[in-house]
Amino acid sequence: MIDFSFSEEQELFREAIKEWLTRNLPMERVRENDEKHELGKDIIKGLGDLGLLCMTLPEEHGGAEADWVTTTIAAEELGYADISVALPVFFLVQASWGYVVDKYCTDVVRDICLRKAARGEAFIGIGVTEPGGGSDVAGFKTTLTRGDGHWILNGEKTYISGTAECQEMGGGYFVTGYSDRSKGHRGMTAIYLPFDTPGVEVTRRFDNYGRMAISTGGFMMTDVEIPDEYQLGETGRGFYLTMEGFDAARVLVSASCVGASERAMKIGIDNIKERQAFGQPLAKYQGIQFDLADMTAHHEAIKSLIYKTAWMMDQKYQHETFSALEVAKYISMCKYLAPHHALDTFRRTMLWMGAYGYTKECPLEMGIRGVMSYCIGAEGAANIQKIVIAREALGREWTRTR
Repeated sequence: MIDFSFSEEQELFREAIKEWLTRNLPMERVRENDEKHELGKDIIKGLGDLGLLCMTLPEEHGGAEADWVTTTIAAEELGYADISVALPVFFLVQASWGYVVDKYCTDVVRDICLRKAARGEAFIGIGVTEPGGGSDVAGFKTTLTRGDGHWILNGEKTYISGTAECQEMGGGYFVTGYSDRSKGHRGMTAIYLPFDTPGVEVTRRFDNYGRMAISTGGFMMTDVEIPDEYQLGETGRGFYLTMEGFDAARVLVSASCVGASERAMKIGIDNIKERQAFGQPLAKYQGIQFDLADMTAHHEAIKSLIYKTAWMMDQKYQHETFSALEVAKYISMCKYLAPHHALDTFRRTMLWMGAYGYTKECPLEMGIRGVMSYCIGAEGAANIQKIVIAREALGREWTRTR
């Protein structure tokens, strides 16, 4: 018999997060953060004190040793509280990419960054996307050249989350580059890049459409010397580590989008119960009810898919029950469906509200701006997810060759 219930510990965990966020991150604070373009040191410290930052790391490395279902609960609740999804981005980047860095790094990296990041005293992020694009990882131009006991890193990264936070707090990024371009994607190697290393220059901060409270920037790497102990995993395995990080991040992105869309429906439902038209609340009109029914059905289906996928991730890591490719198909289904569902939910609930929905007095516009980033392509474009889904449905022999 399939059991769809959460454990008692997970239910208590959800309630604890919800209670803390209700007190410390009301919608007024979300709006303030969005307008000031900052998350707030008190919020970051609070997440660290709660044990939410880098919660996927083992306890001896500073984390909470949380499984993926529990981490998904946290991502959903953060999305519900901060519908701009800025704080969820700060959380999920570190929970997913911090996990991958920790899995393959030395104790040196744990000591200089990961333990601090878990306390909210540093930032660990993903620095993959390049000016030519982000989805074609094997097409990147960044290079790693052997030195005497170190790598020499050259290249440029752009549209990277958390560059201002990383400059202010300290920390660094998961970065990949070609150590042997003749081997194609099997010639890529991953490293941890401390952001204060000489030769690293922040080139700009983008004025984003949404997610305003967390920065997005770019940086140049010119003859940056990276000691061998900062290498992540084996030489030539960087592409595969990158894919593992994307998979971990995508399920948390999806959960954040579902949390945000649930909050949008709650705001919309409260409005249509109160707003009168032709002598009756809007909630009594079937045109509105059918709209809500459609959103609710899609919401529950996608939410169930996300938690099944998180469970599959736990089974893969803990018991090797599923292969990485089996789980990747489900992860891509989540990442393909959840952001578009959230965008559609915000759009439809805004329409219920008429002119009020088009003002900044209504919080929904923060959500529609935020989740759009995940529809466009953060952590993998929609068409990339379709390619993965189709590849696993058809069989790898049907994959298009270069």
